[in-house]
Amino acid sequence: MKTEEQIIELESRLAFQELSILELNEIITQQQKQLDKLYATVHMLDHKMRELAESRSGNAGESPQNERPPHY
Repeated sequence: MKTEEQIIELESRLAFQELSILELNEIITQQQKQLDKLYATVHMLDHKMRELAESRSGNAGESPQNERPPHY
């Protein structure tokens, strides 16, 4: 291979690598947004579950709306 051909080959590889890095960065950014959303959802659900557990233990037998129907 001539030096000029080698330079062209290297430039081509570099351009491909730059494109790959940009695409991977976009994927990572999207995944981080998904992780942030999932974390917020889990945190909210955990909070609600704790509230529900506290309300059930604090109002045992006092709240008929939280009781199971007889057919369960």
